[in-house]
Formats: sequence, structure tokens, C-alpha cells
Amino acid sequence: MDSAKQIIRDVPDFPKEGIIFKDITPLLGEPVAFQKTINSLKNRYADKSIDAVVGVEARGFIFASALAYALGTGVVMVRKPGKLPYKTFQETYSLEYGTDTVEIHQDAFRSGQNIILIDDVLATGGTMAATLDLIQKNFENVKVLEVAFLIELDFLNGREKLKDTPIYSMIHY
Repeated sequence: MDSAKQIIRDVPDFPKEGIIFKDITPLLGEPVAFQKTINSLKNRYADKSIDAVVGVEARGFIFASALAYALGTGVVMVRKPGKLPYKTFQETYSLEYGTDTVEIHQDAFRSGQNIILIDDVLATGGTMAATLDLIQKNFENVKVLEVAFLIELDFLNGREKLKDTPIYSMIHY
């Protein structure tokens, strides 16, 4: 993944001063690098009997869709409130200054399914922790096999919020 790491660009002071944003859009725009990324994930999960890949809004949708296609599985979206058209479960979680909420369709999974969750970046871990809580509270017979990220910002200690869930990050900063 060293080649992918070289393609991801740093954008200083985005979205606010003092933050160095890891911009994945050059990786997405480079066909060979994007294909290698998805193939690497496919190889990791090919023999794990995955039934669905869960993508977290918004960049997680990109990786979830491509990976689900590569694995021949379904894709499930976790979205911000009011974006899903059917009945939803929701989970509200704390942010540094306030709260946020994630939602999932009530019929997103069938009993006994094995799933993985994916997003682009593991930073503080709040959104993914809320997503895990959302799924675990509302879908008793669904097994989360692993949570995957393209990038993990190790210095933010986001994995601490993900409890005992197996985590795989392709690139570490």
C-alpha cells in the first residue's frame, strides 16, 4: 500500500486551521491504484463468507460498493438522519461540540448474516463506534467480522472506541 500512500495528498488547514486532511480523491481518480486497493480488500475477505458490506456515509459508500461488487455480496448504507427512505433505526453519539446521528434501514440484514463495515478514515472513531452500536443493538443475529479502513490516523487513538471489534487499516499515519 506504499504506492497508495504516495498518491493520497495532504491538504493543510482543511476543514479548519491546524488540521492536515488526508485527501483520497487522487487515489480514487487513479484507476490502477484504486483497483489495487479494492483487490487487496477482496483478497482479504474472499474466504470469509461475507454476506454484506456496510458503508458509512459518505466516502465509505465508495469502498463498500466496489468491495461488495468484487465479493459478490450486498451493500448496506449507514447515513445521516433523513437520507434513507424507509423505516430506520438510529443511533445518536457525542461529538467534541454537540451530537450527531446515524441511521440504517430496519430491514438491512437477515438473521445470521456475516458483515464487514468499511469507511475511508479511522480518526477519533466516534462515527464507526456509533455505527457498531447501531447494528449490535438492533440486529442480534448479525455478526460483524471486522471493521476496515483505508487510512488510520494512529495519533488520534480511534480504535480505542471500537472496543473488541477486529480492525483492519490499510494505511497508517
